[in-house]
Amino acid sequence: MDALLVGADRLGNIPDILSGFGIRIAAHVSGRDTTHQRRSGKLPAGIEVVILFTDFIGHNVMQRFREAANRQGVMFVCCRRSTCALQQALGQRMTDKCARCCEVTKCRRVH
Repeated sequence: MDALLVGADRLGNIPDILSGFGIRIAAHVSGRDTTHQRRSGKLPAGIEVVILFTDFIGHNVMQRFREAANRQGVMFVCCRRSTCALQQALGQRMTDKCARCCEVTKCRRVH
């Protein structure tokens, strides 16, 4: 699964956490550039999840990327730039996504 990360200048251990969830960083935007506040275009091709680090971006940047994700039907996760917060947010989001999938497809996976 390819991800767009928005926020934070340095990622630290975050790539390791994401790889544990099967997520690859396709693009990273710091959100500091003023053009990111006005960006209303599409997300890069192939993005399946947008991860917003809320303690490193402003409200306008967050709003623009959330709107873009919603328009394109892409899952988004908001959390602080902390490995614990990221693991918790991804764990919850992935569980919710799988529960909806199982409800529709009637799969019998053990979660």
